[in-house]
Amino acid sequence: MEDIKSLRQEIIAKTVEYYQLKFAQKEFIPGKTRVNYAGRVFDEKELVNAVDASLDFWLTEGRFSEEFSEKISDFLDIDHVLLTNSGSSANLLALSALTSEKLGDRRLKPGDEVIAVAAGFPATVTPIVQCGLIPVFVDVDIPTYNIDPEQLRKAISPKTKCIFLAHTLGNPFNLDVVMELVEQYNLWVIEDNCDAFGSKYREKYTGTFGHLSTISFYPAHHITTGEGGAVVTNDPQLAKLVRAFRDWGRDCYCTGGENNTCGKRFSQTFGKLPLGYDHKYVYSEIGYNLKMTDWQAAIGSAQIDKLSYFCEQRKANFKKHTCILSKYPQYFILPEATENSDPSWFSFIVTLKDNLPFTRDELTAYLNNNLIETRNLFAGNITKQPAFMNKNFRIAGQLNNTEKIMNNTFFLGTYPGLTDEMFTYIESMFNEFLSNR
Repeated sequence: MEDIKSLRQEIIAKTVEYYQLKFAQKEFIPGKTRVNYAGRVFDEKELVNAVDASLDFWLTEGRFSEEFSEKISDFLDIDHVLLTNSGSSANLLALSALTSEKLGDRRLKPGDEVIAVAAGFPATVTPIVQCGLIPVFVDVDIPTYNIDPEQLRKAISPKTKCIFLAHTLGNPFNLDVVMELVEQYNLWVIEDNCDAFGSKYREKYTGTFGHLSTISFYPAHHITTGEGGAVVTNDPQLAKLVRAFRDWGRDCYCTGGENNTCGKRFSQTFGKLPLGYDHKYVYSEIGYNLKMTDWQAAIGSAQIDKLSYFCEQRKANFKKHTCILSKYPQYFILPEATENSDPSWFSFIVTLKDNLPFTRDELTAYLNNNLIETRNLFAGNITKQPAFMNKNFRIAGQLNNTEKIMNNTFFLGTYPGLTDEMFTYIESMFNEFLSNR
């Protein structure tokens, strides 16, 4: 055993040495080094944890999953954290849980309406369609890029049962209005917090207001496990339902490697199964297998220790973009934080004003040709995407700002890997492009 222990320590020490040789920061060369809009920011701790988990070879949920879940729970001050294999899976699980027959009259049923926005990422909308529900698309506000509160009020109908919204690019939506409507109409609310882990509304973290919320750990997000996500809630019944849908639809809540946690594994009756049928093989929901591996959780456990620092860096980088682009008020509408919020910005979003001597695509092509990455606001207007054109949905009012975003909006990165040299280069490229217009 001593030989194994000493060998493990040697492997870990060599891993630290490897990190220092392999991932040393490279020099930024303007015009030759790409300025990414997002990316992994890590040190030797993530690599050590990944190797440590590999040496255990416990590939499903294990000690690192428990550690990572507890850290998320402590950060958000929330009771239940269910790790998943992606943020998109987290969204699917959160909405699927609300369709369970165990919720009685409150369950979401096919044909029920779910309030959403068309200017966003598909993973917030696709679960609505997949669960046989009807997305109701409401226009957004510019320059917050979140749902228009007055249009939201008007969109409520007798069929409305849920509000499912993302905090757009880290900027919280108006939770005062949303939670008021949730209370007034007895609605469910899911916060897609995938782009906003660490943002606050009225001094409280986003992702802690709704019945359920979701997080993504994709490399572009605030912290990363490569692929990965989580569903969080303070409701023990919803947590149990999410776990069931995540774990094949299984009624049993034993974690990997455990048996008979409830003490009643062979003494219960379910459905039309015989008395005492093994509870580990009783399925109460039409579920999936969407769990995270312990290897991913090991990386996440190191990443979350850096989350507060990452959030501060994102805010600082947002200010740097503001300083650069505020010199051109004749061209750009710059983003603004929602009132009463403190965003941990996923990105810096810009909309071109009308009747300019250049288009969004001309500007973004110029930036990308000079190795400065940009992105559009995801789907633009999702109702015009091929996959959604023939699906059943309702548009509440007009999507005028959504149309503008589809044609005139893009974003730049705010992730912690950006350097002062990169911002100097970004400024020079904007100056160069605009001086010729």
